[in-house]
Amino acid sequence: MSTLKVQRCFNHRQREAVARCATCGNYFCRECVTEHAGRMTCARCLGQPAAIKPRLQIVPLLTGTLLLGVGLVILWFCFFLAGRVLLAIPTAVHEGTIWSFLGALLR
Repeated sequence: MSTLKVQRCFNHRQREAVARCATCGNYFCRECVTEHAGRMTCARCLGQPAAIKPRLQIVPLLTGTLLLGVGLVILWFCFFLAGRVLLAIPTAVHEGTIWSFLGALLR
């Protein structure tokens, strides 16, 4: 790993480097760098348009997760109710004896 002691300016090879550009990574002397937005930046990188990095938006992520959770709870509740209804059906319906009983009543 190189240190600033032995580095020379990218633009002026006879000058000692005092900082490294945060964007391009080259070393520069005091004339060639400036502080911009809390970072040391060279003139070339300062003149270029900054690349816009997509930011992770927490609110839509949390909203989507919350809606998914609510949807799964509603789905579980619907299946729970369907199971309760099926359990409430008398066993005579499943065995077929109720149908013969109803057939006898209709005759």
